[in-house]
Amino acid sequence: MSSELFSPLPLRSGQVLRNRIAKAAMEENMAGEGQLPDQRLLSLYRRWASGGTGLLITGNVMVHAEALTGPGGVVLDEHAPLEPFTEWARAGKSGGGVIWMQINHPGRQVQADMPGVAWGPSDVAVSLGRHSSRFGRPVAMTEEQIQATVTRYAITARRAEEAGFDGVEIHAAHGYLLSQFLSPLVNTRTDAWGGSLENRARMLLDIVRAVRATVSPSFTVAVKLNSADFQRGGFDADDARQVIEMLAPLGVDLVELSGGSYESPAMSGRPADSRTQAREAYFLDLARDLVRTSPLPLMLTGGITRRETAEKVLESGVAIIGMGTALAVTPDLPDRWRDGREADHRLRPVTWSDKALASAAGMAQVRHQMRRIARNRRITPHTHPAVALISEQRQQRRALRSYRTWLSETRDTAGR
Repeated sequence: MSSELFSPLPLRSGQVLRNRIAKAAMEENMAGEGQLPDQRLLSLYRRWASGGTGLLITGNVMVHAEALTGPGGVVLDEHAPLEPFTEWARAGKSGGGVIWMQINHPGRQVQADMPGVAWGPSDVAVSLGRHSSRFGRPVAMTEEQIQATVTRYAITARRAEEAGFDGVEIHAAHGYLLSQFLSPLVNTRTDAWGGSLENRARMLLDIVRAVRATVSPSFTVAVKLNSADFQRGGFDADDARQVIEMLAPLGVDLVELSGGSYESPAMSGRPADSRTQAREAYFLDLARDLVRTSPLPLMLTGGITRRETAEKVLESGVAIIGMGTALAVTPDLPDRWRDGREADHRLRPVTWSDKALASAAGMAQVRHQMRRIARNRRITPHTHPAVALISEQRQQRRALRSYRTWLSETRDTAGR
């Protein structure tokens, strides 16, 4: 069954994706001892690699050992042993596709009970109503901390290439650090890193330059960017258009469009803006507008579960479609589409009135399925979201104890 979905996509770096279907990044929270990938991640990625997906993008790998999105996060810094990452890259490429490492810093989106640091462009805290206390109070970054973070991204990208990954995706969406710098609501700085969009984009652009200068020309560099934050007065579609134009001369191969943050979880299908209430392809309307002017190929992620929807997205001019939840439930969905079949099951959206809690439960459902895939167990798509959330909280408590011990030992070794 011929389709543009299964046509190759050449990128500026010279890399060729075998089809237009990507496994978008999902935070696995499966780090093993030492915040390293272990057999669970290898098993999970082998399963995805064998399902026909052209591109696998890992869940966010942290560039700073003292700043994690969650205690089960994987860290690749200058001190991490490379062999576990080499095995991860090998697992991701075992089916003939390519694998990119998503690299990230959480900034202010750090849980209050986590050790380490909670940094931001400014000291503006995450606002989640009665859930706000879940996150630590951020400290505005100094110039030295900004420059050190730029260097950390470049180090992680270089080491990802050394480990055998085919590219990196720099995460500048979903309210994490680079998204925070881009947001006029969070970034209230009055120096060269705040104010105008050019200043707010400076950190992202400096990181792209540093990464591109560190890796080889054939190594892909992509950026994940919000099409909008879905908060009044925040980063919007016109800002996204301008940032994409800024990225184009810097050697970026692809921009992935998503949207939202913890404060407005549009990426989970629970946005504060009614324009994203569609059941599938949450950000397609915004993507159509951005495609018209984008000098770079665009990837769209958010809610795609059916081939018909994927085809519609490609018809809009988007170059590649990204799926997360759909592949956590049906790892071989691309092969099914090629055979004219669809998924047997889908996760039901969590429609609780508490949006923050609903978003957390929805992500817990997805990670519950990923853990089952990693253990070679059957998918259980009807697991109640409350059950998944309670299980996730138990996993997080164990991971937090392990992370605290590891970070303390790491600091002692470094003499800090």
